[in-house]
Amino acid sequence: MFPLGSVLFPAMPLALRVFEERYLKMMGAVLDNQPSEFGVVLIERGLEVGGGDQRFDIGTTARVLQIEAPDGPLEVVARGERRFRVIQWVAEEPYPQADIEYLEDFESTEVDATALDLAESTVRGALEYLATLDLSIPWPTDIELAEDPIEKAWQLAGISPLGTLDHQDLLAAPEVSWLLSHTIETVSEALITFRAANDLPNDQT
Repeated sequence: MFPLGSVLFPAMPLALRVFEERYLKMMGAVLDNQPSEFGVVLIERGLEVGGGDQRFDIGTTARVLQIEAPDGPLEVVARGERRFRVIQWVAEEPYPQADIEYLEDFESTEVDATALDLAESTVRGALEYLATLDLSIPWPTDIELAEDPIEKAWQLAGISPLGTLDHQDLLAAPEVSWLLSHTIETVSEALITFRAANDLPNDQT
């Protein structure tokens, strides 16, 4: 298990620079297995470095795609795969470990195409607005998304310009219709806040 300060969604990329001894050992163990996977959970309280953190119980498995060992930290590229729930944490030495159960996967037939299109236009619209403010946004407004509707729904949640707690709520979605509707709702509310903070009349700035 790799607790992080950000949420990993299924079908989303993950880039890590691994330098702590415990996680270097973990990566060695991960690479001994096929497929080479580890779990990612969001830290609820505490820091990524040093341990002693508290963690949310819903996370995502990450499959290692590439790993390099240049001079310095280990560079790992992975991809989010399946959601899980932590049943119990079982060990912190030599690295964090947990018993988990997988959450049920969504089915493509459950995706409403209209809702998916609206979610995409809402998310891209928010990114485009933030780009006009010359802010550093984590994803380009024209980012290419998956054709598979389930993967696309998760990717839209992943690129949404939201805080980590909002992302964690989306990761815990009970069904894909909820995921899409709450992505639309939460991003729309965030856009209203962005506009209220930045579209003030000249005499109020």
